[in-house]
Amino acid sequence: MTTAARSLDLLLVNPGGHQRIYQNLGQNLVAKEPPIWAGLLATHARLRGHSVQILDANALDLTPEQVGAAVAALRPKLSVVVVYGHNPNASTFVMPGAGDVCRAIAAADPEGKRLLLGGHVAALPLRTLQEESVDCVCTGEGPYTIAELLAALTADYARPELGKVRGLLWRDGAVPVQNAAAPLVRDLAGEMPGMAWDLLDMKAYRAHNWHCFGRSSREPYAALYTTLGCPFQCTFCCIQAPFKSGEAAAGFDPSLNSYRKFDPHHVVAQITNLVDQHGIQNIKIADELFLLDKKHVGPICDGLQALGADLNLWAYARVDTCRDQELLDRMRAAGVRWLALGIESASEHVRAAVDKGYRPAAIQQAVARVRQAGIGVMGNYIFGLPEDDHASMRLTLDFAKELNTEFANFFSAMAYPGSQLYRDAVQRGWPLPAKWSGYSQHSKDCLPLPTNHLRGAEVLAFRDAAFHEYFARPEYQSMVERTYGPAARAEVHRMLGEPLARDHAARPLVTAS
Repeated sequence: MTTAARSLDLLLVNPGGHQRIYQNLGQNLVAKEPPIWAGLLATHARLRGHSVQILDANALDLTPEQVGAAVAALRPKLSVVVVYGHNPNASTFVMPGAGDVCRAIAAADPEGKRLLLGGHVAALPLRTLQEESVDCVCTGEGPYTIAELLAALTADYARPELGKVRGLLWRDGAVPVQNAAAPLVRDLAGEMPGMAWDLLDMKAYRAHNWHCFGRSSREPYAALYTTLGCPFQCTFCCIQAPFKSGEAAAGFDPSLNSYRKFDPHHVVAQITNLVDQHGIQNIKIADELFLLDKKHVGPICDGLQALGADLNLWAYARVDTCRDQELLDRMRAAGVRWLALGIESASEHVRAAVDKGYRPAAIQQAVARVRQAGIGVMGNYIFGLPEDDHASMRLTLDFAKELNTEFANFFSAMAYPGSQLYRDAVQRGWPLPAKWSGYSQHSKDCLPLPTNHLRGAEVLAFRDAAFHEYFARPEYQSMVERTYGPAARAEVHRMLGEPLARDHAARPLVTAS
């Protein structure tokens, strides 16, 4: 097959698998988020003159076979299956859907070239190459690897010179070959200033149910980054997996975590475009930490406030970044209506073991400041950290009930590939999920890590029962109704009516305190 027979340079595929990942919650409770990294990669390639399309199988509810048929019809020079998640850990449990899509593409277009790329892939490149039906995988974040691979395919499609493509792991016959690392993109404003929104069907996306408490609709919806990476080093987090290999080549100190910022003016311009062209008000800022640098956050807030749109933004923050009341007030004026705080555990002993050292008083003060600004709090908690036992998990749940935040996420500790916790688990022989789908918090085969005191099944049972205990309380439901109206309370009841089936759960474990 010659290059001339393939007029489309690049097809970026966002794989599906909502039902497998979320069970019944995937039908209408959880969000359908636009594929941020596919949109960024598309912009990077287009600025180099390449023709690009995005096929979002997740948003369009396409089967792998339908994706394969689309690829066969489009005949791109390069198909890239992108398995970045909106949360860093989501990349791993997207892998079963990505594998299905790769096999379908290989069957439908056997002469086409296929690349698998994403956070999980970068964390486990050799294993991914061995397990999945692809020609090569990306060991880094992707933009330069795609650009250089397209150049090699354009020069000689039948026998591309793959050895010079940085960030590529490929097969020379049966022998895996790992090339030099590709650098991270440093000039975000010049090379990757934002997402290629015009390549996405923006009507296909919806916000989380809680994000739109008190709002008339969850659609349309968008998500974007204003920063990439995170300077902190929590042992359970895998956010740096796609970035570590390219840090040194880009001039970063590899002993530290890279942290890059998009130009605030470009961020405001993107959101302005979303409002003007697509009527979007519900937006997620997907940064691991949006509220970190006032010099970055401030201009974004000022630009959005001047926009004058009725925005409904949510973003992530650390407890120790919620100290500036004036900045929190500016964020609310800009349209930030929710902040997700990583509280993790109420036990100082448990938090200290994973480099999270907040005292309960500091957490309470942070929550109070955020609420004083008129911003709702999403409290994020983790059960099953290495030093957790029944008593410490009970302490965390009781603390969550005392805070009574506007919403809460209860997670089980997982050793996600790319995290220090995963490396520890492999080294020490801890039981891990048999399939990548088991890393999803909501999947049927979810299997959390054991702690030093509990089995993973015990942790999971506690987590599920804690979820119900928190949201079923009259104190919580009355607060939600006062704050957001009767429809929000009804939504909580609907959410409680969708129990999760579990293969691994030892019940009962939660008793009221």
